[in-house]
Amino acid sequence: MPIVFVLAFGESLAFLSLLFPATVILLGVGALIGEGGLNFLPVFLAAATGGFFGDWISYYIGYYYKDNVRHMWPISRSPQTLVRGHQFFEKWGIWGVFFGRFFGPFRAVVPLVAGICAMPQRHFQLANLSSAVIWAFGLLAPGAFGLKWMAGLMGG
Repeated sequence: MPIVFVLAFGESLAFLSLLFPATVILLGVGALIGEGGLNFLPVFLAAATGGFFGDWISYYIGYYYKDNVRHMWPISRSPQTLVRGHQFFEKWGIWGVFFGRFFGPFRAVVPLVAGICAMPQRHFQLANLSSAVIWAFGLLAPGAFGLKWMAGLMGG
């Protein structure tokens, strides 16, 4: 469970997410659940919690450092990512925080932008928690339950 937490946390944390693409690994973990008899619930909770805390810390980095984030590595090497994240957030607001988790490039920067823009924490956390739960389930469930379902269809 700690490895799953770290993978989801790294995938969701601004800065690390740009360098730490763990989505494919988490999809593989779902397949391991389905094949290896791991219990889905603890793995799911570890992934959802990791994603939740990664975005929460990203929000606070943006809230605390504001526009100085632009000068931090690796954002400073790819400033257009922050600009696009800001446009996405400005257009969609709380829904941008929610849906941003499901789009790789935005996953890393939308929580950061929400903090920079001082989005009310209550609204941010509502979108953060609900999207983390759905994101973790969406990554793990196909492998965890799909393989068992397919085996049942094939008579296995």
